[in-house]
Amino acid sequence: MFEGSLSSFFNDYLVRENIQTKDILELYNIAKRQGEFDFFGNDDYKNYEIFKFYYLNRTLMETIRSGWDSKHWNISYKRIERISEHVVGSIALAIGMCYQFDFDINLDKVIETLCIHEIGEIDIGDLTPFDGSTSEEKATIEHEAWKRILCNLTNYEDMFTRLLEFDNKATNDGIFVHYCDKLEADIQSKIYQDMGCHHPLTDQKNNIVFKSSKIQKILENGAKDAFDVWYQYDKSIYKDSEVFTKVLKYVKDNNLKRY
Repeated sequence: MFEGSLSSFFNDYLVRENIQTKDILELYNIAKRQGEFDFFGNDDYKNYEIFKFYYLNRTLMETIRSGWDSKHWNISYKRIERISEHVVGSIALAIGMCYQFDFDINLDKVIETLCIHEIGEIDIGDLTPFDGSTSEEKATIEHEAWKRILCNLTNYEDMFTRLLEFDNKATNDGIFVHYCDKLEADIQSKIYQDMGCHHPLTDQKNNIVFKSSKIQKILENGAKDAFDVWYQYDKSIYKDSEVFTKVLKYVKDNNLKRY
């Protein structure tokens, strides 16, 4: 109910009143005057941090996944996947995989981690492995972004620890989150392929992914289309999981076209 009320505040009230400010504290005070926090008591510090965290995460609803943009795979479709949609898809995968197969994980922690695993992109944008930063450099700036966004939330250390477990693949939960995060992207690539949204491999002159020596090797070995490149690049990620390996193979072998 609170999310619905805040959504109405941003999408209806601010538009109707022609309020243009992007200052989070000013927006919070407007929301407070509108009674958005009447049921939450008078703790301004906590209420503001809730509002700020919600407001910042709203940006992911409008931010396109960079893997599909004109510098990468240049997907031809009227609406490209947003980061928030990737988050929801990853959570759906986690729930489905957990209930269908016997994984030794804590599903509650997995879902919480997947809910917040892209929050760094609020601050630094959606960096792919092909954007010029090493994995170590990307991890450093992303961890700093996590801290900036989470640091004023109560018990943020727990969330930060879970994000590190995901990033470092240090626990069963972290590995499972990593698999779901990657598999959602693989599935989305196959959906785009089956819908005819990927360009042929001969029409990728602006795709910075093709600067990768690993991608060039995949092309030399006979990749036939864009998803085949994705499949060959990512399949080793799941080498320690028979289940995820089989799911990816199913994705490869079946038409996932949306109608």
